[in-house]
Amino acid sequence: MKVHNWLRWLVFILIALIMNFPIIATLMTAFKDPSEVMRNPSLWPETWSLANFATVFTISDRLNIYGYLWNSAVAAFIGAVLPILVAFPMAWAMSRRGYGRAILFPLIVNIRALPLIIFAIPLYMVYSTTGLLDTRLGLGLILAIVNLPLTLLLLVNAIAEVPLELEEAARVDGARLGRMIFRIVLPLCRPAFVTTFVFGFITGWNEFLFGLMLTTRDAVPVTVGASFFFASSGGGVQWGVAASVMVVAALPPLLLGVIMYRRITGSMVAGAVKG
Repeated sequence: MKVHNWLRWLVFILIALIMNFPIIATLMTAFKDPSEVMRNPSLWPETWSLANFATVFTISDRLNIYGYLWNSAVAAFIGAVLPILVAFPMAWAMSRRGYGRAILFPLIVNIRALPLIIFAIPLYMVYSTTGLLDTRLGLGLILAIVNLPLTLLLLVNAIAEVPLELEEAARVDGARLGRMIFRIVLPLCRPAFVTTFVFGFITGWNEFLFGLMLTTRDAVPVTVGASFFFASSGGGVQWGVAASVMVVAALPPLLLGVIMYRRITGSMVAGAVKG
């Protein structure tokens, strides 16, 4: 029995290492000394160094990692919060009254399955005429549209799990519709809000296509700005700097996911059991 457990864990560890090898290689490269990156092909650094990270955070000519991170944070926050504000009343109407449940709900959810590139040209034309091109607000708005289908799906399911008897009791006590929704339904859906916010923020943070097409200078997100660090003045690729900027860009969503992991899994498991 013990041998069986050891073999199982060995297989798990081996699979985890294989699947995460690109991430591990990037992380190890980021901590190598710049002079070691090209001459040491092994995974493990001979000398651990923070020089590549120092380069990322000190370059200030046209590359500003702080600005890229701030642009991503603002746009991802808008893209995560705005769908919740829009989808919550819509989800309640669909779940409790059945409005749009047969046609509008599957239409919105299935739009997310379409390739986003088909929206790129019309969006660029609209943004050019409305002044939203190369703005954090404009990028956040398109991220909100991208996140809306999943947000609506999660909130509809969350509201459906709230006991209808609680709302009926509130009506008997004389509570108005708005008070009932925001005092009873909303607090009980708080775990779903956390889940949708985390998923929406991570999706918005990792968005590359619209960041590349709809921003040029002032609102460039870190996913696009990170690519600017790759080329050196000599025309080659600074692999150590490239690896370190990718690590820096991946840290915020990674930390958010780790911190909120228990809340996300708890709300999803609870919904699955109850459903």
